[in-house]
Amino acid sequence: MTQGPPKLVVGLGNPGPDYAETRHNAGFWFCDALAEALGARFAAESRFHGQVAVAREAGVTLLKPMTFMNRSGLAVMALARYFKIPPEAILVVHDELDLPPGALRLKFAGGTGGHNGLKDITAHSGTANYWRLRIGIGHPGDRQEVVNYVLKPPRLEEGKAIEESIERALSLWPWIVRGDWAAATQRANTRPAAAPQQESKTK
Repeated sequence: MTQGPPKLVVGLGNPGPDYAETRHNAGFWFCDALAEALGARFAAESRFHGQVAVAREAGVTLLKPMTFMNRSGLAVMALARYFKIPPEAILVVHDELDLPPGALRLKFAGGTGGHNGLKDITAHSGTANYWRLRIGIGHPGDRQEVVNYVLKPPRLEEGKAIEESIERALSLWPWIVRGDWAAATQRANTRPAAAPQQESKTK
């Protein structure tokens, strides 16, 4: 497992205003927040089939594929090959059905979990050996409802939980950018402690 910092951070989602607020775009939401934190701006890059932001001080490029989810690998590998970025130096951020809203998981390699974006990236790169940051969006409880579910906005309380998880994901960046994946993984995968309840002052 590589311990170097990422050279490319990819947020997965679908382009256009019709999809902007949907659960499937959690990866885009993270990349937008990270770009803002790093003072980087996204611009359309047709040769990379996406929107690209370069954070020079951090030594990292951010990518939001504009290919639609099931063709994400086209954009990812166009950029990775151009800049000679190996798969193990790529961090892919995506929505995760198998985690509740508010949960995060950071891991290296593994399966796709049925996620069409990951499937296409793995197919185009020829390997599963890249980092993934999974942002929980919850599951509808019925496999037949998955497509409809991911293409709709989260409910209010779910949206708040997802926003909090993205803020927590941003807090991992100092470790990720140093390549301290072990520390970042431990923090990502540890459920945050619940805030202590204040005792009532009335008896």
